[in-house]
Amino acid sequence: MAESFRLGLPFLESGQAQKHVTVNEGLERIDALAGGTVESLGADTAPASPADGSAHVVGAAPTGDWAGQAGAVAIRSNGAWVFVTPWAGLSLADAATGERAVFDGNAWVSGRVAGSASGAATVMRALETELTLSGASTDTAPLIRANDVVLGATARVLEAISGATAWRLGVAGAENRYGSGLGIAAGSYALGVSGTPTAYYADTALRVSAEGGSFTAGRIRLAVHIMTVLPPAA
Repeated sequence: MAESFRLGLPFLESGQAQKHVTVNEGLERIDALAGGTVESLGADTAPASPADGSAHVVGAAPTGDWAGQAGAVAIRSNGAWVFVTPWAGLSLADAATGERAVFDGNAWVSGRVAGSASGAATVMRALETELTLSGASTDTAPLIRANDVVLGATARVLEAISGATAWRLGVAGAENRYGSGLGIAAGSYALGVSGTPTAYYADTALRVSAEGGSFTAGRIRLAVHIMTVLPPAA
């Protein structure tokens, strides 16, 4: 059966019986993609109980029902999976996180804000984590990757901090780079904007350090705001 160029929508044949089946299949694909959101970006395994109409960007090493469909958009339709081959410039967002990815003709690139036809790109990301505080300082897992350029770091106190009168935000060797004298009450926040964007050349964790004592309790949500540059694919 002939299909449309981009979305693979099935065309009606002359004199075709049960035309509604073909039309409905096409409408399901349009419905799944028209909103510009998917339920996941880059997963390799299909969800266990998918709802009809749900859509996912398949990861680079898919298995099971998605085997052989790396990079495709998987749409659940009438109890089965149908796949749409992406085209350069297609942009979709994760409905849960707001993370957006663009297909550059070779791969999906999350956070891309500018790019060339050969795959060179400027990528902007905001990565979050939560941290329970204890002792003199507490580190996150490495949020900053080698060759990231950090524009700033931000935070929000989720549960009031005790044991310290204030706190500072930074990295090892520069513990106040993104703020000091920060509030300990729930709801307090930090806006650690860099005067000059800082390039990091090794994977790096954020560090939260106590001021006026040591942490005995408290929980915060941290985010690091990052720019990354990617080279041409070929």
